[in-house]
Amino acid sequence: MSLEQVVVLLVAAAGAGWVDAVVGGGGLLQLPALMVAGIPPVQAMATNKLSSVFGTTTAAITYVRSTKLDRQVAIPAGALAVLSSGLGATAAVAISAEVLRPVVMVVLLAVAAFVTLRPAMGQVPKPHLRTNARVVAAVAVGGVGIAFYDGIMGPGTGTFLIIAFTTILGLDFVNASATAKIINIGTNVGALVVFGLQGHVLWALGLGMAVCNIAGARLGARMALKRGASFVRIVLLIVVAAMVTRLAWQQFA
Repeated sequence: MSLEQVVVLLVAAAGAGWVDAVVGGGGLLQLPALMVAGIPPVQAMATNKLSSVFGTTTAAITYVRSTKLDRQVAIPAGALAVLSSGLGATAAVAISAEVLRPVVMVVLLAVAAFVTLRPAMGQVPKPHLRTNARVVAAVAVGGVGIAFYDGIMGPGTGTFLIIAFTTILGLDFVNASATAKIINIGTNVGALVVFGLQGHVLWALGLGMAVCNIAGARLGARMALKRGASFVRIVLLIVVAAMVTRLAWQQFA
């Protein structure tokens, strides 16, 4: 691998850390960069998980120090996410991304439409929506469904978690993002363990990218906390549009 390719990967890792910390979707930057560098898809996914787990943990620590974390959801869902994501990673070699891509595109378009048509969503918390049944639903959706998807494919996991916690529990975007980071740590760890045992992780490259991912994550989390829910909403819409464009390009180009 040339020096130029390494530099591009480090820059992509820093950008991915920032995006992940604000709204999720850092894989939109890291995964294509790894594959453009000539790394096979499964190794690219595995190395992306190694880098991301450090950045996501950094963002989670930054959020926990400054905002409220929904521990009733984050802890059980984070624990479930380790197992669910590991199962997803195991299935990744058997399930074609070609099958999942159109489904993910439709879901992302629905998310974009939902957020656009409901500009007040996520701006302020709505505690009246929170019930025991909704807490159980949020744990199941985040810790099982979305976590399994992260193990199989990955991009957009943080975004899906934020939307789930905002709509199901009535959290604002900043608190939803903080809670999502804990589950995202679990999804990254679960997939990383499986990929590591299978020998797919490029450890030296992944650890180098992790340093840049940490720097980007710290900056992104601080900006989200400082600028609030409106800033997170704008970044969310931009990231969703970029993810739909990228998936459409992969599917049809």
